[in-house]
Amino acid sequence: MKHFISIISICILFFSSPSLSAQKSCKVLLPEIDSVYKGKCKKGLAHGKGIAYGIDTYKGHFSKGLPSGRGTYSWNNGDQYIGSWKNGMRNGEGKLSLKIADRDSIIDGLWENNKYLGPKPIAPKVLTKVSVDRYSFKKYDDHKDRVLINFLQNGSINRNIYHMTIISSTGVETTLGSLIGYDFIDFPVIIKVNYETLNKLKSVIYQVIFEFEITDPGDWRVEIHN
Repeated sequence: MKHFISIISICILFFSSPSLSAQKSCKVLLPEIDSVYKGKCKKGLAHGKGIAYGIDTYKGHFSKGLPSGRGTYSWNNGDQYIGSWKNGMRNGEGKLSLKIADRDSIIDGLWENNKYLGPKPIAPKVLTKVSVDRYSFKKYDDHKDRVLINFLQNGSINRNIYHMTIISSTGVETTLGSLIGYDFIDFPVIIKVNYETLNKLKSVIYQVIFEFEITDPGDWRVEIHN
């Protein structure tokens, strides 16, 4: 009798325990790929790395049930997108391969909410660098075709610059406060800066050469640190 009661108690504990209850299915919120999901899950939704099947197929990262992050989406007609996703839509850098008359047509570049924005801009390229501690390029907007250069040392404006020459392949010389550069540029542009400056201890003068190329049009700031 005692054994019988013990078995009943174990069965009640097993079926009533929250930790041992049946796990709910992990959902994918995109109808075209919501039939089968294998991968990581959070709060009943696909979250993390996984693969989802339906009319189409997606393999990659999910967030809250939708493709988000890096992943590959394959349509049932053979088209495929490899790249970045956000909230179930193509967002960021990616490549779309379309099957047209048994040939691949590739659209490669930047996307936003499934819309193609254009090719990825070419990053600025340093051609020559002599006696430069570090440098940076930053694009502010697309409203002006301009490049301005800021000369820095020890975290502030470098005021110990001598015999400076700046040559640009296009544009008109301009200044903005302590910044020097060129306006009305036809990109791509190559700019070469040559000057002398004191070192950080103000004990030695050395030659600085910095030559760079910018292809993407816009209003650019270049920082040169010595």
